[in-house]
Amino acid sequence: MTTTDLPALTPQLDFVRSQFPALTGPWTFLDNAGGSQVLTGVADRVRDYLVQTSVQLGATYAVSQEAAARVADGTRAAAELINAADVREVVLGSSATQLVSNFAQSFGATLKEGDEVIVTSTDHEANIGAWLRTRGAVVRVWRPQPDTLELQLADLDALMTPRTRLVCVTHASNILGQINPVAEIARRVHAGGAQVFVDGVAYAPHRLVDVQALDVDYYMFSFYKVFGPHISLLYGRLEHLLALPNINHNFVGEQAIPYKLQPGNVNYELTYSLRAITDYLEELGMRVQPGTQGRAALTAAYGAIAAHESMLAGLLLDHLRGKARVRIIGPATADPAVRVATVSFVVEGRASSDYPQALDDHHIAIRYGNFYARRLMDELALDPVEGVVRVSMAHYNTAQDVQRLIAGLDAVGLD
Repeated sequence: MTTTDLPALTPQLDFVRSQFPALTGPWTFLDNAGGSQVLTGVADRVRDYLVQTSVQLGATYAVSQEAAARVADGTRAAAELINAADVREVVLGSSATQLVSNFAQSFGATLKEGDEVIVTSTDHEANIGAWLRTRGAVVRVWRPQPDTLELQLADLDALMTPRTRLVCVTHASNILGQINPVAEIARRVHAGGAQVFVDGVAYAPHRLVDVQALDVDYYMFSFYKVFGPHISLLYGRLEHLLALPNINHNFVGEQAIPYKLQPGNVNYELTYSLRAITDYLEELGMRVQPGTQGRAALTAAYGAIAAHESMLAGLLLDHLRGKARVRIIGPATADPAVRVATVSFVVEGRASSDYPQALDDHHIAIRYGNFYARRLMDELALDPVEGVVRVSMAHYNTAQDVQRLIAGLDAVGLD
């Protein structure tokens, strides 16, 4: 690869890495799908909120008013990032698992006996188990093709019936790295009279989410995997959220969104810190493509991120494809239209746990296991505990990081 072929992010890597203080330490972090590193601006805002405005919202005094304005701005920043039409469409909570559980409790109350919910066997358990526990729901499973592991749209069409109320699908598998055609899925689901709920946890760190362009009804992801704190987001189309039953205190009005879906309210300091994520990505986009701002800058940033991460994934996939005993679990291509930079594999005759544990001493952080995609492990006939070796790259990783990893894997033995 020549200098002119390098992704547009490459000249900005010094800037990028300077924004993540953990990267100055000895560790090479390639477990980013489990949790990304945190921006300095995020940590600064959390501290500033706690030191300057750690009071309850809703009071008349000035500090409480400032605290409320800070929390509101963090929510606006989240809405801007996903292109929500209204800030009330953003529901925040402690985790994606908790948010889908809360949503299932509310949405489930609208189901009639025999109504159907479709889930996929490639999803994180959060987007499956909540529906299996929902009383009255008939859960149908959309399974991938055995050879390609792709979710075929024709199979979805065959599963849908007039009783289908909701289709739950992941935007990108946290094991396969494979990107699903969510906009087309949403079109077909809507044509069948149902709604679509998308788990974007494994997608949002790598591609810009645009809920309006995708035309989804609901979309969730975790900010702790998008360079921020341990707080998560659920988007819901305004008219849908208004129609959902309240799960908060019984005196909270049905029109009180998002509060009626946020029992215990939000974490104030973490919400305030979300502005730092949107600001960072916008600044990155302006550096990558001077003259842009706002949504155009965010688009430029994520375009550069996708190209850079594709280059990193390509280095690893090229190496793994040359090893006869290695089975790549997911697309073998680094094409950014097909996959994100989350690469899973198994090695014939070796335990997946051999590799992360051996690399710990070299300060190279990767992981093994089922990553809460236990049903996919069953589909693949893989050991549910050993699972796969997973390497998950982020835009702040470098080619040198991947080369260190490759050398470490070879030292453990891939042949």
